[in-house]
Amino acid sequence: MRMTVAVSIVAKMQYFCGEWTELMVESCHRRSLLKASFAAAATAAIPACAFATATTVPPEQRKLIARAQQEISRLGGKLWRTDKVGLVDFNLPSHEPRLFIADMLQGSVRSYLVAHGRGSDREHDGWLKNFSGQPGSLATSRGAYLTMDWYHGRYGASMRLGGLDADNHTALERAIVIHEAWYSNPDMIEKWGKLGRSEGCFAVSEGLNKEMLYHLGGGRLLFADKL
Repeated sequence: MRMTVAVSIVAKMQYFCGEWTELMVESCHRRSLLKASFAAAATAAIPACAFATATTVPPEQRKLIARAQQEISRLGGKLWRTDKVGLVDFNLPSHEPRLFIADMLQGSVRSYLVAHGRGSDREHDGWLKNFSGQPGSLATSRGAYLTMDWYHGRYGASMRLGGLDADNHTALERAIVIHEAWYSNPDMIEKWGKLGRSEGCFAVSEGLNKEMLYHLGGGRLLFADKL
């Protein structure tokens, strides 16, 4: 019987002793169809999330993730874990969330309120004016911090920070830590339009100590500056 269709079936798969042997009789038209079929099958096999690109992330979050990656590259082996990075943007006032935790694997960003040191805002208007790592300055220090061990202190579970840059190398000496505090609660903003001030520590809202330990503990990076 003579075929009227230009393209015939060109391949049969036979199974012998656990191995597939492919017998092929090629035609130009059939090759094109096979390529298209394989491409369609490969596309169907890829999860939808694999097509997510940086353009799906808000620009401000892309900026934070890019800065986090820049600091990871700069610090190299000084960091123990690089899956998550904390960044604090002191260009923002204290009534806005400005502590960001970037998930470098998921490409997502969480944000939190955080207070700055009273020595960085003597007028107490909610804006950080200056940085200082000088002991006794009660100011916030800029730079990269390595999150270290935790202890139970005045404000509950607190996480020690080691300064990795010249501007904050006195962090351990100054007992600069991440802790929660009542003066960083959202109701301070409702009442005063700003958060209270710390003595240089990164003070977050009450109830967030465990969350900070979970996301930033264990030798991760916290980076603070005017971003």
